[in-house]
Formats: sequence, structure tokens, C-alpha cells
Amino acid sequence: MALPDFINALPGVALPISEDKVSARAIRSDRGLAVFFTIHEDLELPLHSHGDQWGTVLEGEMTLTIGGETKVYRPGDSYFIPAGVEHGAKLPAGAVILDVFAEADRYPLRD
Repeated sequence: MALPDFINALPGVALPISEDKVSARAIRSDRGLAVFFTIHEDLELPLHSHGDQWGTVLEGEMTLTIGGETKVYRPGDSYFIPAGVEHGAKLPAGAVILDVFAEADRYPLRD
């Protein structure tokens, strides 16, 4: 799924991962950060934790482990990760994910 031009025109996100592997566009408010992630190469995110996170799969699938429980999420599936709970993911190329973070400064914006 190609995201619409107006989403691709949103500010980019400075990730610790090359934009060749994943691109990200964001909307930030003082209360949170919404990020559209497009996965270009298979990617595995190690276990980590931070503030509350809610997300949904828009295209493709992902395998997400939350607090030791692993599940495959497909388009239309959503998930909630409470603050401080360890989680990690396997994201195949072609996946498109929308994540909303309670921390407005979870990632710095660029552009």
C-alpha cells in the first residue's frame, strides 16, 4: 500500500535505522506522536520499553511480542503496549504500520 502524498509530505522521523530499511512520517502534538512506518526490508526490533503505545497494521503483517506473549498481527489488527512493558517485533518488507506514542518526543522529527 502506498501512503497518500499528503502523508508522505509529513515530517520525517529521525530513527536509529536507515531510511532504506524503514521510512517514517509523523504527526506530533503536545500529547503524543503518530507515526506511519513503511518497512522496505525485513526488520527485527529487539526487546525494549518506553511509554504507552497503540498501533494498527495497515498492510502486510508483523509478529509482535508484548510482555513475553507473541502474536501475528495483520491488516486491521490493533495492539496496545502499556508503559514500561518490554516488546519487540519482526516486520517483513512491505508492512505498513501506524503507531501512536503517548510520548510526544519519542522520536525527533526531521524536515
